[in-house]
Amino acid sequence: MKEIRNFVIIAHIDHGKSTLADRLLELTGTVEQRVMKEQYLDQLESERERGITIKMAPVRMKYTMDGIEYLLNLIDTPGHSDFGYEVSRALAAVEGAILLVDATQGIQAQTLANFENARKAGLTIIGAVNKIDMNPPQLEEIVDELADLIGCEPEDISRISARSGLGVEGLLQTVIKKIPAHSENKLAHHGHGTRALIFDSLYDDHKGIIAFVRVFDGSFTEGEQVIFTATDTHAKIKEVGYFFPRMKVATKLEQGEIGYIATGIKNPDQLKIGDTIRIGEGDLLPGYKEPQPVVFVSFYPEDPTEYDNLKQALGKLRLTDSALSFEPETSEVLGRGFKGGFLGRLHFEIAAERLHKEFGIETVHSFPSVEYRVKIKGEWQLIHNPKDFPDDNEGVEEPIAMVEIITPPKYMGSILSLAETFRFGTFDTKTLGSRLVLTATLPLADLMSDLDDRLKSMTEGYASLGYELIGFEKNDLEKVEVLVAANPIAGLTRIMPKDRVEREARISVERLKELLPRQQFTQAIQASVRGRIIARETIPAMKKKLGDFGKNGGDRTRKMKLWNKQKEGKERLKERGEKTQIKIPASIFKELMKK
Repeated sequence: MKEIRNFVIIAHIDHGKSTLADRLLELTGTVEQRVMKEQYLDQLESERERGITIKMAPVRMKYTMDGIEYLLNLIDTPGHSDFGYEVSRALAAVEGAILLVDATQGIQAQTLANFENARKAGLTIIGAVNKIDMNPPQLEEIVDELADLIGCEPEDISRISARSGLGVEGLLQTVIKKIPAHSENKLAHHGHGTRALIFDSLYDDHKGIIAFVRVFDGSFTEGEQVIFTATDTHAKIKEVGYFFPRMKVATKLEQGEIGYIATGIKNPDQLKIGDTIRIGEGDLLPGYKEPQPVVFVSFYPEDPTEYDNLKQALGKLRLTDSALSFEPETSEVLGRGFKGGFLGRLHFEIAAERLHKEFGIETVHSFPSVEYRVKIKGEWQLIHNPKDFPDDNEGVEEPIAMVEIITPPKYMGSILSLAETFRFGTFDTKTLGSRLVLTATLPLADLMSDLDDRLKSMTEGYASLGYELIGFEKNDLEKVEVLVAANPIAGLTRIMPKDRVEREARISVERLKELLPRQQFTQAIQASVRGRIIARETIPAMKKKLGDFGKNGGDRTRKMKLWNKQKEGKERLKERGEKTQIKIPASIFKELMKK
């Protein structure tokens, strides 16, 4: 039987996961030095530009210890809280986790969240402190904190430098010694047919949907008939293989192994991430809960003829991003498009970026919104789109998150001052070593604006933010519509707390005046609540020189004639402008999201 170890690297964003994965690939000779590049497993353009992991990436490595060859399956996972669903899928496919902490920053919000998820998944957790080559003064303190969190001795924590490779081989040997082999896994049930868990997928024009799988029972070979349990879809295996880290064809995939199965299926709806792929009879493997979208944005193709291409692109995007949900939507102004559901603001921004970079589709999108519970005629209904929010409702509830901020004590005052702008509940405080952990409730709508950016700038990047949804809470909310040149702007409709409506509406129209380009006609920018205008700004028309009338300014009558002619022209343009939809670029939506 093969000696197999399946594990993930989990950490807060930017603590060195991808760099550690690079060193492991080098150490095991999986990737030759001449083709090695930083963040080797981060293949998306957005990942390289932002320096963060967005997609999990599986890789198979070989390593010999004490004369025994081990197969090591590593999954590099994202660190940002928006991509927690990626991490949950990876945890269901492995037996162990390296919990990595940056020695210069210590335990942060996502470290705690990832640790808790790994613990709940029953994984063996190995602690590692990274960046020791920087001689951080608080190294021993952070080692003690991590040991305390995991429940082990400080000497059990690996001290490494992922950049230089110091201590990395010792960590790899600890993985082999401490993480259980696949045969000990609680999900393996001999005699229960052949089963594998699908933890990711991608689309290939020739091979159809390629399912990334962890085999729990039996083995899979090319040509066999398989069943996708959740959708009851039947298919014939076109190819099986491993990630080295590029896909490499194999003769079969056996129990305990991680690899891929090319299904030949072309319809994205027939394969669900978290489903069980099986041969013959077999139960559904326990995966993880369905991701619940919390932010909703409507996408419309900039060129209406691109609608079918946008539909195909979203389908392919969903194969590599199972938390993305979308359904068709029509706007009187922007035509046909799709309403998308996302796990957070970064998730939505990345999806829009990928549509542009990977599929060449330019989109116009609405202002991001959250889901509200609205009572209409005695019944509670869920409203995702602000334009559907009824003015004559009998009560509104909005989603609430529990926010956790970890910070050095000196920034405490600055963080508490955020309550002037964001609707925080009462802060609870506890200590974590030399730092403070602040927890408070916050409406999700506030969290989806620029709280993370504000927190990072006021604490010089030392504070970290984590959150989880805890339910709904009643609030007094109003719908605010924005009109430019008498046109309601699709996507700028927002739901706001009643006591902030006038102030926020005034800020919105003032900022739009700054951001929108001038036209040949005057543009009135108005904010309206229940049909009543509550704020207004005007963008004057572009001025046109009337020409040279000589030293004394020429004949005044002639000048007045030209002025009147120009005035009439501007009025005609204004009327035409009121009949034409003013398009708001995506960059302006992004600016308006900032508080």
